[in-house]
Amino acid sequence: MPTYDYKCPKCGTVFERVQRITAPPKLPCPKCGATAQRLISGGHGIVFKGSGFYETDYKRPGEKAKHDKRKAKEEGGAPGGSEKPASSKSDSPQTKPKAD
Repeated sequence: MPTYDYKCPKCGTVFERVQRITAPPKLPCPKCGATAQRLISGGHGIVFKGSGFYETDYKRPGEKAKHDKRKAKEEGGAPGGSEKPASSKSDSPQTKPKAD
């Protein structure tokens, strides 16, 4: 249920109430008993709860492959996580002598 701000026009008291959206917009002031009016507020920011939201959470089919390729290119590896090991001198191809 939303929280609403109210202000009493008689004594100026401002107070909050948690109410249903369908509740009437007028309440008695807790200080003087006059009818307080609901204030129009600017609203509150969005609160994200949980581990977070990432660009990969709501991709369309096929977008994951594009993301993986781009990420691999930025990191300097091959897409799909299979990176080629660094070559050493023993891995280089050896030349065979030509037979005449």
